[in-house]
Amino acid sequence: MNWFFKFLLMVTLFMPHMAHARMELGATAEDSDINVGCLYPLSGYGVGFGKDSIIGIMLALEDIQEIYPNPPKIRVIVDDTKLKTSRSIRLVREFAKHDKVQYICGIVSSGIAIEVTKIIDDLGVFFIGTDNASSRLTGAELKPNYFRMTNNTAQTMNAAAQYIKESFSSILKKRPLKIAFIGPDYDYGYQNWRDFREAMERQGVSYVTVATLWPNLFEVDFSVYIRTLINSNADLIVNEQWGDDFLTFLRQVKDTNLLEKSRLSNFGSGGDYDILKELGDDVPVGLILSARHHVNWPQTKTNQEFIKRFYDQAGHFPSYVAQGAYSGILAIAYATMNTEPPRTPDKIRKALSHIRLKLPEDPDGFSSYMNPADHQIQQVISIGETVVDKSYPPATRLIGNWKNYFPER
Repeated sequence: MNWFFKFLLMVTLFMPHMAHARMELGATAEDSDINVGCLYPLSGYGVGFGKDSIIGIMLALEDIQEIYPNPPKIRVIVDDTKLKTSRSIRLVREFAKHDKVQYICGIVSSGIAIEVTKIIDDLGVFFIGTDNASSRLTGAELKPNYFRMTNNTAQTMNAAAQYIKESFSSILKKRPLKIAFIGPDYDYGYQNWRDFREAMERQGVSYVTVATLWPNLFEVDFSVYIRTLINSNADLIVNEQWGDDFLTFLRQVKDTNLLEKSRLSNFGSGGDYDILKELGDDVPVGLILSARHHVNWPQTKTNQEFIKRFYDQAGHFPSYVAQGAYSGILAIAYATMNTEPPRTPDKIRKALSHIRLKLPEDPDGFSSYMNPADHQIQQVISIGETVVDKSYPPATRLIGNWKNYFPER
């Protein structure tokens, strides 16, 4: 990437008042072997996810040049979903018709992703999901051309149930655990709650539900919900909000006694570095959190190099979506390099079904691999507690006291 283009890209990404428009990375339209259309929020709610995803894509394009002796020439077109379903579907159709893309990638919203999967077969494109986490996408709503490169809600909640069984054993020896659940009022929240209950049953964890709450996405006032949670006297609150919603919730919890009465967890995305960074000293110690990638785990050379390279490009440490976008582009390169011409859909599907990649989030001795039965990547899920740690400023709290859960064979 020449210096002038990189400069223009950085200006577009990090000048907050500039309009966000479609951008292209990698090979030109004339030279490309593979065209990829990626969709992320690049304005408004979730804009940080979009910016970090673009840096992740840039790093992947660089690494592909090192991984393969004769790498594919990949052109990546990125546009703004604005977190709107109708706009996302229109952009996917335009990608397929006008840009001749073979792949769609990204789309952080599960609700939008489910609608997009309904049109990919007719368009003849593959959808590499990154950070759209509803397990319906690799379950009841699975389409032949959809593959996901980040953990889903069922995997997350299976690890959560194991963590709860181990960490709350002193209560469980005496009585069922009192659980309160709060999640966004759309598919991601509903599926988290369904997967959590199934995982608790599968792991043999005895519990009673004392509250289930469904605030709207983009909620700004959680006072009613927080009062309900305080009055529930839950042993554990499972909060599966994400992004600014969870950030707002934590800010409003600060001046209440909720955390004196209950432990608070967020197993899907609450441990995102962006949340820890934004709250700084206001992150309570002892929250039970996880995310799909962490700046301080695993402490491997691969992860540390990824974090450093991201920081050098962006000037800040990455949210978890950066590695998701990175892994999606690597998956596309893998499918291309492991498919003989002519690259028919059946050949590509077979290659994607057997992906095995060493990703930044993988601990030593483990590589992420695809389950061919449900097109879901299999990865280690790590859960821990917030502790005082100033290793990655401006965050002053990170996750520590890790417990790691490997995929079930």
